[in-house]
Amino acid sequence: MPPIPGSGLAKGLAVTLRTMTKKTVTEQYPEHQPELPPRTRGVIGLFEENCTVCMLCARECPDWCIYIDSHKETVPPAAPGGRERSRNVLDRFAIDFALCMYCGICIEVCPFDALFWSPEFEYAETDIHELTHERDKLREWMWTVPAPPALDPAAEEPKELAAARKTAEKLAAAEELAAAESKGEES
Repeated sequence: MPPIPGSGLAKGLAVTLRTMTKKTVTEQYPEHQPELPPRTRGVIGLFEENCTVCMLCARECPDWCIYIDSHKETVPPAAPGGRERSRNVLDRFAIDFALCMYCGICIEVCPFDALFWSPEFEYAETDIHELTHERDKLREWMWTVPAPPALDPAAEEPKELAAARKTAEKLAAAEELAAAESKGEES
């Protein structure tokens, strides 16, 4: 059976009329802040203390929007007779958000948990050159990163925590045994 001429137009007008009668869901943004879901991806925050200047984030970034500068410092030996060590010191860490595509590869490849997603999204600038944010601004965003979600109470204890707990229990038992033996010798 051939379609009735004008039926497509009638269906389109019906959809338009249905939409016109519904209440709008537009939020007036600057006046009303949006309710963001937990763990929203906004910008990248830097926890500078964890950064070892390994450059993995900059090398793996598909947009090459991460700029890192560093220098080497010599650290004196920790114990007498030890040797001097050298370590990298972070001079500059910047991300050009005009180039960044928010893929999160830099956060995933960071072996020392120095980069995190922050829910901040209000960082618009009038000049595109001002979208390169240096480490002090990235550090400010770090403090807006929400805590990770709690572990499932029914989940198995992480192996690292189990090993640390067992070691602590062994040390406590050894200390109790030593205290009991020293108490027995005093008597």
